[in-house]
Amino acid sequence: MPLDIPASDGLDGKVAIVTGAGALDDGIGNGRAAAILLAVNGARVLCVDRDLALAQRTVAMIEEAGGNALACEADVTQASDCEAMVSAATTRWGRLDILDNNVGIGSRGNILEEDPARWRRVMEVNVDSMFLASRAAIPAMREAGGGAIVNVSSISALRPRGLTTYSVSKSAVIGLTQAMAVDHGPDGIRVNCVAPGPVYTPMVYGGGMSPEARSQRAQASVLGLEGSGWDIGHAVRFLASDQARYITGHVLVVDGGTTLRGPSRDVR
Repeated sequence: MPLDIPASDGLDGKVAIVTGAGALDDGIGNGRAAAILLAVNGARVLCVDRDLALAQRTVAMIEEAGGNALACEADVTQASDCEAMVSAATTRWGRLDILDNNVGIGSRGNILEEDPARWRRVMEVNVDSMFLASRAAIPAMREAGGGAIVNVSSISALRPRGLTTYSVSKSAVIGLTQAMAVDHGPDGIRVNCVAPGPVYTPMVYGGGMSPEARSQRAQASVLGLEGSGWDIGHAVRFLASDQARYITGHVLVVDGGTTLRGPSRDVR
């Protein structure tokens, strides 16, 4: 009897929204990598960014690779913008199957060093955006018969290291992921989380980083390797695909083994 082996990852014809899909210049951030990988594997991708030009560059890169994508300008901390991006995807392609909640910002210091306004802004961008985007997307996924949501957290949620506000926000992302997985599993909607380690992306090098600090970050991993946006993008692509059909509520750590070592404050 022949084996019943799935022929593909089942992304062909699916419709995905990737938030934070832009990046500086031609850099490969987590969102841009996910958008490109979903598209080249057959999904139609709405590339969302607050800066439309950055999203348009991602679309151009996807089209150069033979994929199908559309740029969308949206501030995902606003409910109306989240509803508009879902409408843009369903109007263009008739359905929604995948949401990659990728938007996030950082913050340093303990609670005595943190400004209350900055605390609220980090929570708004890192947590509220995922709540609002998912709240807008889930009804469309129900209509499509199910779907997959991938939220981007951080190893800072698992190993706090002097980034208190950021760590708390990314811990909330894990809690939101697991709660939504339970709530919406009966709808055929899987919800998972990727926890990146210290990957080298435009967000990192755009802020400036010395070669010494970059080397030290790489050596923090057990593998002695530096991660990239592609590593996170591949994790998102997998969790969004039919190959992960029996995985939900999971936190996939992508850090080269960094969390296996003792905690240390990030190098500035």
